[in-house]
Amino acid sequence: MNKERLAAFTDAVLAIIMTILVLELAKPKVVSVQGLWALRENFMAYTISFFWIGLMWATQHSHWQRVNKISEHTVYASLLMLFLSSFFPYTTSLVAQNFNNATAQALYGIIILGVSFSNILISATLKRVNPKTKFGWLYNLDNRSVFIDLLIKAIGLLLSITVFPAAMVWAIFLGMLVVGIDGVIGARKNQRHA
Repeated sequence: MNKERLAAFTDAVLAIIMTILVLELAKPKVVSVQGLWALRENFMAYTISFFWIGLMWATQHSHWQRVNKISEHTVYASLLMLFLSSFFPYTTSLVAQNFNNATAQALYGIIILGVSFSNILISATLKRVNPKTKFGWLYNLDNRSVFIDLLIKAIGLLLSITVFPAAMVWAIFLGMLVVGIDGVIGARKNQRHA
């Protein structure tokens, strides 16, 4: 399989997942400002999931341009990432309808962490078959912002399970900011050096 076919497949599956997210949003009982406000936790869960997947897609897109080869391991790691990502509509819906429920938040966090670790696995397989390629910013533990992101998510999961169920959503949001800001800074550095 060539990299274009895997990238196209990944793009298509992520686009479908993002579309299903909006279809899972609850409708207000009465269409009014108050009715929409009552669904604020639904919109928050949807927004965080949408932009988290979008950030993951954008990060992969910018790095796959430098990829020369992929391996069978890359394909399987990508399938694992997509499998876990396919749970986003389900877990987002659970969190949206049970925002202060520790089990819903923990399941959401476990899926997010699983996708994060599968992205680390994808990055490792790409480095292995493209040893001379300078990827710059890849999703791996050597990257300070990735380490901080995973640490924030782990703390969020722990807090969700123990004392503050909504901590997981807030941890994902904070981690997304850390990775997103670092990605923008890294892209600007690469543009200056190009």
